[in-house]
Amino acid sequence: MKLPTLLTTMMLATTLTALAAGQDTRVFEMRTYHAAPGKLDDLNARFRDHTVKLFEKHGITNIGYWLPIENTDNVLIYVLAYPSREARDTSWKAFQADEDWKKVHTESEVNGKLVNKVDQLFLAATDFSPAIRPSTGAGERVFELRTYTATPGNLALLHARFRDHTVALFTKHGMTNLVYWQLLPDQPNAENTLVYLLAHASGDAAKASWDAFRADPDWIAVKKASEEKGGGSLTTPDGVKSVYLKATDYSPTR
Repeated sequence: MKLPTLLTTMMLATTLTALAAGQDTRVFEMRTYHAAPGKLDDLNARFRDHTVKLFEKHGITNIGYWLPIENTDNVLIYVLAYPSREARDTSWKAFQADEDWKKVHTESEVNGKLVNKVDQLFLAATDFSPAIRPSTGAGERVFELRTYTATPGNLALLHARFRDHTVALFTKHGMTNLVYWQLLPDQPNAENTLVYLLAHASGDAAKASWDAFRADPDWIAVKKASEEKGGGSLTTPDGVKSVYLKATDYSPTR
């Protein structure tokens, strides 16, 4: 059996299991906008004043909007949710045809386009993800978007380590688990990628939590056992990427 077919079959089996277990089966879309130079504030204003509401009008659920804390590339990252991939396409078609959106888009770009490039990922919740819904913290939280690239054949083992141990250990050390995603089967590198989002009380709290987590004897034992089972590291060299984020003032998740 060819890998794409095998992967699709495995994902279908996972989805059927998820349905039985009450797992969130929505399709999520992570969109990364690279704003044109000097246009990030205008882009945020367009979302704040118009786009977020127009998304809702067309059945698109706004999960959250974030800016990297070190935002040298003028990036806006946001996440939307849909009942299905088909619903996503229908909603976007209606949104883009909306006369209100056309007017807003035209007026906002009188002095030049706001976005140079858009990256997108289509995602599904893992079976160990917390419920995915907009949330707010007690204060202005720091968010952390982490992307793991698993070593060949070890994504399921990486998932098992998170499911059975890591998620609880994060909580033990003061981190808030917000969401864990896998890529949809048609996405590049779906067979080896895990994406997740944490929240911390502050940047200092994030550092303290990670230091305590990495020194935890339970984590050290779990990591050792899982790597023995997987034949080595469960992630590739340089296969853990972390970006610290702050929520925009219009984000449903803050």
